[in-house]
Amino acid sequence: MTSYRVAQVTAPGGSFEVVEREVPQPGLRHVRVAVDACGVCHSDTFFVNAGFPGVTFPVVPGHEIAGRITELGEGTGDWGWQVGDRVAVGWFGGACGHCTPCRQGDFIVCENLQVPGWAYDGGYAETAVVPVDALARIPDALAATDAGPLACAGVTVYNGLRRSSARPGDLVAVLGIGGLGHLGVKYAAAMGFETVAIARGADKADFAKQLGAHHYIDSTAGTPVAEALQSLGGAQVVLATASNSAAITATVDGLRPRGELVVIGVDAEPLGITPAQLLLAGKVVSGHPSGTSQDIQDTMEFSALHGIRPMTEVVTLGETDEAYQKMLSGAARFRMVLTMS
Repeated sequence: MTSYRVAQVTAPGGSFEVVEREVPQPGLRHVRVAVDACGVCHSDTFFVNAGFPGVTFPVVPGHEIAGRITELGEGTGDWGWQVGDRVAVGWFGGACGHCTPCRQGDFIVCENLQVPGWAYDGGYAETAVVPVDALARIPDALAATDAGPLACAGVTVYNGLRRSSARPGDLVAVLGIGGLGHLGVKYAAAMGFETVAIARGADKADFAKQLGAHHYIDSTAGTPVAEALQSLGGAQVVLATASNSAAITATVDGLRPRGELVVIGVDAEPLGITPAQLLLAGKVVSGHPSGTSQDIQDTMEFSALHGIRPMTEVVTLGETDEAYQKMLSGAARFRMVLTMS
C-alpha cells in the first residue's frame, strides 16, 4: 500500500472530497493505524468551519476512530502495543505531558491537548498516524463501527455519570435522548440509577423505556420539567446532553439539595441560572470534558459487559459529504459512521 484515501475539506465550510495521499510514516512515539471505522461527530463542525484557532486546510476531521495498528514508530516499544492490535482514538488524541494539568495527572484538560482533525489528520481516512498515548484497546466483543462512537460520545456520557455525585439507587435524569443522550440513558440504567429520560414530545416515551429509562418526562407537556423531577423526589444528577441552554436551565430547580447539573451539551447561549438557585440548596453546576484513552477503554469494556451499543447508520468513505450533511440536519439516528471497507 503506497497511497490511501482521505475525505477532506479544502476551505472553511466547504464540501468533502475524497483524494489520495502517500502513506505517512509514524514518527517518535506515534503509531500508524489502519482505520476500519470513524464516527461523524457534531464537534467536527468546529474544524470544518474553522471554529477553533489554529485550524489549517485542507482538514481531515474524525475523532471517533476504530482500527488496527499497522506500524509502530520509534519510542513506542515500552507501551505494550503490537502490530495488529485493535485500537480506538477519541477526542483525546494525545497530551503534552509537561503542562500543569498533565503534571497533576489530569490529561484530558491538557493545555495543549491534541484532538484528531485539529492537531493532526483525523479518521475520515483509510490510515491515521496518532500519538501512542491516545490509544485505547478495543474489546473483542465490539465491532469497529460501535467502538468508534464510544471513543467520544460514549466516553463523554459514561465518564460524566461515573464521575458525578450519583450513587446506585439515586434518581438521575438525562436531558435529551439523541446521539449522546440515548447512550446516557443506557449507561445510567446499567449503573443502577433510577433513570429519567427528558425529551420533547410524548411520542418518545416508548423509545426512552426501550433504552432503559424508568421514567419519561415530556418537556413540551404542561408540567414544568423541574416540577416533574421534584414529583419523583428530585434528581441527584441531571446529565444535560441537549445543546439547548434554555432546556438545561429548566432542570436546575428539579435537583435535590446538593444535586449536580453536569453539562456536556454545547450551546453558545448562556445558562439562565441565578446564584440563589445554587446557594440555598448547595447545588453544583459543572462542565464535563470527554475522557482519556484509559477512560475510553473503560467505557468500551463496560459497554461490552452490559451489551451497550450506539445506534448507528453506517456508510462508506465515499459518502462522507452526505453523512456529514445528514448529521448537520439532525436526521441521523443517531451516529453516522464511516467505514473504509
